Amino acid sequence: MRSDYVDRDTFRHVLAALTEPNRLAVEVSLATGLRIDDVLSLRTCDLRERFSVREQKTGKRKQVKLNSELLDALLSIAGKIYVFEGRTDYRRHRTRQAVYKDIKRAAAAFRVKRLQLSPHSARKIYAVTQYHRTGSLAKVQQLLNHSDEAVTMLYALADEVSARKLTRR
Repeated sequence: MRSDYVDRDTFRHVLAALTEPNRLAVEVSLATGLRIDDVLSLRTCDLRERFSVREQKTGKRKQVKLNSELLDALLSIAGKIYVFEGRTDYRRHRTRQAVYKDIKRAAAAFRVKRLQLSPHSARKIYAVTQYHRTGSLAKVQQLLNHSDEAVTMLYALADEVSARKLTRR
């Protein structure tokens, strides 16, 4: 399934209805552009203002910077091993399906059913925000750690693609 782009304000409403750990996980994705799998697998011992992540999908390294407010919130909920502990076993991290289900529940509560929202929507919002801020597709490509510029375009222009998609319905 593909995830849709939604404006940041609408997404903030959905975030407000999530459980605290899921909300924080999505906020990390919004702030860093990390995929939700990479966020959920963060280890407590690695949490700092700046740290490096090896992306699970690509194996590439990415430098991440968190603001102090987000870092403090993460440290306050962090588990023994993983920041986002699993529901039944602290030795495993929370699953992306748990976050996905929570987002679907919250989106339904706010009647945002016409869009396919998922944790990956946060990555698209990050890309669009960075593209509007910098005006540089190359910068967004670097921030998302993409090899292909065409893929970056899909993310950076997701707001325009979603707007056209909605007008066709």
